[in-house]
Amino acid sequence: MPAKDTYHQAVKNALIKDGWMITFDPYPIKYEEVKLFADLAGEKTISATREGQQIVIEIKSFLSRSPMREFETALGQYLIYQTFLSLTHPSYKVYLAVGHKIYEKFFAQAAIQLILQKYQVLLLVIDIKKEEILKWIS
Repeated sequence: MPAKDTYHQAVKNALIKDGWMITFDPYPIKYEEVKLFADLAGEKTISATREGQQIVIEIKSFLSRSPMREFETALGQYLIYQTFLSLTHPSYKVYLAVGHKIYEKFFAQAAIQLILQKYQVLLLVIDIKKEEILKWIS
């Protein structure tokens, strides 16, 4: 079982507060001979007549001295998860969850925004202390 990120519980609590039901903690992703674990999966019913939304969340704290190095690793994980899920569960959306401070300091930079747009990375920005979702960025 993989180790949980420092912000794991705060992100999980923020999703629950926002009306999401956590369906997996962690979420196993299996394709052919490869088995990986994303941090969380959740489901939210949109209405009584429509099917719910399903998301997979990869949580990153970015607490090291090199946010770029952590971003390289996070982007690689994100793209691998997104690729496998596009084949096994095409309706699932994959989000990278980050704290609002690192979002403002690092992710808002033009160079990082270029990469996020090119690879269509979905972000979930969390207020870690308040355990609240601030932004869903698609």
